[in-house]
Amino acid sequence: MNNSFKPLLLKGVLIISFFSMIEISYGQTDVDALMMTKKNFCTGIMYSTNNWNNYWEGTLKRDNQNLGTVSTQMIGLMGNYGLKDNLNLIFSVPYVNTKASKGQLAGQKGVQDLSLTVKWMPLEKKIGKGDISIYALGGISLPVNNYVADFLPLSIGMGSRTASFRLLADYQFKKIFVTGSAAFMMRDKVTIDRTSYYTTQMHYSNEVEMPNMANFNLRAGYRSSKGYAEAILDIFQTNGGFDITRNNMPFLSNQMNGTRAGVGFKYNIGKLEGLSLVGNTMFTLAGRNIGQTTSINAGVFYVLDFTKKTKSAEPKNN
Repeated sequence: MNNSFKPLLLKGVLIISFFSMIEISYGQTDVDALMMTKKNFCTGIMYSTNNWNNYWEGTLKRDNQNLGTVSTQMIGLMGNYGLKDNLNLIFSVPYVNTKASKGQLAGQKGVQDLSLTVKWMPLEKKIGKGDISIYALGGISLPVNNYVADFLPLSIGMGSRTASFRLLADYQFKKIFVTGSAAFMMRDKVTIDRTSYYTTQMHYSNEVEMPNMANFNLRAGYRSSKGYAEAILDIFQTNGGFDITRNNMPFLSNQMNGTRAGVGFKYNIGKLEGLSLVGNTMFTLAGRNIGQTTSINAGVFYVLDFTKKTKSAEPKNN
């Protein structure tokens, strides 16, 4: 919903799969109800750190002394441009670094996937003393680096091209808001560096069919011209896949389900117009074939207003 404060790009919600990041589009503002004003461009840097030492092997929760603590650091360049007041274009490119505290597996690092999302607000209406707004979002992501995806738990990504669609609704009464959304992600097959692999049966191919995914996100809190503070509940699940077998390595097409909860904030620095700080922390409550991840995210963003340049270029007598 359009607010007096300048909306920011990122909620910092990077989903961490069992051993690596599932690079899907809801890491950007497709999970909030904020829009960038026409000809305004918000850009900035986001830093994320995630770690786990317990995980679910299927439904069995355990640890692995050969891995210790698996950690992932991400530095991402993000941007959000207002094509119109109700139409935004969002992009992100993260650099990811993974490592394990024990064992012989070497971590990976590199640029992961480019994500592009179009965010459209077709409806904004006052109902009673509150405001309701509806959003539709479509996005794609694709690897920009030839990283090794078939190296879980330390791959920097899943290596799959992804298309996503999300519907989002937001209701705000005075300064209290509730936002809910649901998304569906279609994932393309992944080519790996071996000619056969085993899931629940033998496959004599180097192509892996990836199960599609669904995401449900709910957030509520306080929103004003100074920013916001919110509580977050996030649920993701694969539509298919299989469980990790006992003491085996994970695989790209495993079933990966998770429920996470956390809190987030944004603060607009009043003395520096257009400058904002954003952050959140998330914890995995329950899962299947994923790690029990704790994540901390923080970023700084700045809004460039290109309408000022357009106005200043006009003749004074106009």
